[in-house]
Amino acid sequence: MPMNDQTALAIAGSLGWRDRKLEFRAVSGGSIAGSWRLESAGRRAFVKTMPDAQAAMLDAERDGLERLAESGAIATPAVLGHGAADDSAWLALEWLELRPLTASASATLGRQLAELHRCRAETFGLENDNFIGATPQPNTRMADWTEFLFEHRLGFQLELLSESRSDIDADLKRRLHEAWQARLAGYAPAASLLHGDLWGGNAAALPDGQPALFDPAVHYGDRECDLAMADLFGGFDAAFFDAYAEQWPLEPGWRLRRDFYQLYHLLNHANLFGGHYVSASRRLIDRLAA
Repeated sequence: MPMNDQTALAIAGSLGWRDRKLEFRAVSGGSIAGSWRLESAGRRAFVKTMPDAQAAMLDAERDGLERLAESGAIATPAVLGHGAADDSAWLALEWLELRPLTASASATLGRQLAELHRCRAETFGLENDNFIGATPQPNTRMADWTEFLFEHRLGFQLELLSESRSDIDADLKRRLHEAWQARLAGYAPAASLLHGDLWGGNAAALPDGQPALFDPAVHYGDRECDLAMADLFGGFDAAFFDAYAEQWPLEPGWRLRRDFYQLYHLLNHANLFGGHYVSASRRLIDRLAA
């Protein structure tokens, strides 16, 4: 979504910036929203903009960042403000000078993630739905983890994919559910607060060496889901996983559960981008349901 002088002034005014000498420029920050650095009188903000029709996505990001911040476990950019201006929805965040994770920062992140996961709820899901990337993520609360996983994660993604793929049908969900029950029946994790979209592009180090997380898709789920996502697309080294395991070892069977949890993200990528993600999802389904 483009930024112009009028929009920039409206955002600055909402933030309480009274100096009208504003500067803004596009910066990297994802493929969904417009990303900008807004500056005035020595102050900086990272601003995301989207069409008004997609305002719910920015509001979900705001909600997720605030929930992570409230945990006190991991640094996140502070929410400075949000609103609408000139047919654009916007979200203004604290400007952070980010750099790649070092081994030390990765280890710290592993320990801090374990602390985040100690934030618990009575049920899985969340009070509100949100998004995983650009895909809606239903969070209707459920007390049973297996049913939540197959109704609101795997089942939802399979249903979306079936709209464009004739080889994807309801039988796949049934077969996956039966495979889970045959090998993982009785598994009942606690409902932990999750980042929800923990790939390498959503983590970085601050100038003081501490890690920071952003772009969440928060909900309460099995803590292993964050680790499965972190392992799927790379970006995290052994120091991260080792530090987490030292802080809170995983339960037996985690490797098999990881495959189910990674399938959720593969299916989401298949729905968003198609291509080889479709075939990768199908191969994993066939292996798990064999």
